[in-house]
Amino acid sequence: MKPKVYVSQPICQEARDYLAQYCDFKVWEQGEPIKREELLKKIADVDGLITSGRRITENLLNHAPKLKVVSNLSVGYNNFDLEVMKKRNVIGTNTPGVLDETVADLAFGLILASARRIAELDQFVKAGKWDQASGDEPFIGMDVHSATLGIIGMGRIGEAIARRGKLGFNMDVLYYNRNRKPEAEEELGVEYRDLESLLKQSDFVLLMTPLTPETEGMIGEKEFKLMKKSAIFINVSRGQTIDEQALIQALENKEIHGAALDVFEQEPVNKDNPLLKMPNVVTTPHIGSATRKTTDAMAMKAAKNMVAALTGEEPENRVV
Repeated sequence: MKPKVYVSQPICQEARDYLAQYCDFKVWEQGEPIKREELLKKIADVDGLITSGRRITENLLNHAPKLKVVSNLSVGYNNFDLEVMKKRNVIGTNTPGVLDETVADLAFGLILASARRIAELDQFVKAGKWDQASGDEPFIGMDVHSATLGIIGMGRIGEAIARRGKLGFNMDVLYYNRNRKPEAEEELGVEYRDLESLLKQSDFVLLMTPLTPETEGMIGEKEFKLMKKSAIFINVSRGQTIDEQALIQALENKEIHGAALDVFEQEPVNKDNPLLKMPNVVTTPHIGSATRKTTDAMAMKAAKNMVAALTGEEPENRVV
């Protein structure tokens, strides 16, 4: 008998065809995300689960006694309770590499949108207010070209963003990382700074770290106060890497100029969150990898990781 796999969201046909060769699988086809209670029923007798961001906890594993593999449709895997999965001998995998350039595109899009007030002024025009403006002042934004970009977290995505900034926009690119990247420094001309110096010197501060115990809440009140009053803060990592209330206060107190956020402490973001009412804050709904080409590539990588693990081979992207 083929091993049973449950896929908690729709995936591309190519990934389905690949899974069908090796697994008996079912897919959640509904438009809305599967509710946890329903998911627990679906995985009661499966060997594998392909999912994106679902918390893999002891409680979930108690409802899935046969589960051997969880294949994440994401480069991040902070949804895994690593210790519990190790104790239960459940393999966990992720999908790095295929989304680097796509996420870098979004990050740079947020830089441009916030600097040139694209989303804000789009609404200004659509609301019929263009002819009510007096002079050019209501339209004034910030230059991106030749500005200083500070990247916190110089992994593959960070390097892709640095390349866009340095080679495409002639920016001075600074970075802070747990380990220095001499090859990136030589290839791209980026410069290493300690965190405090990067925050003080950058016009745009971009957070691109994974969520770990060390990075949780790493940007808070102290860090926002170190930034330029003219600085824009961009977060494309995870919402929990910052103190969101400290960001709100920094914006309200004009300690920084603006922000652009693809991630939030609570997702979906609460409709009453003050950030949603600030015209100098650009928001997107955690869409870093959300292009058809990239999501399909992620689905294929997740499927291959699943099949490898269930057939006794070592998955390419094992993290547990």
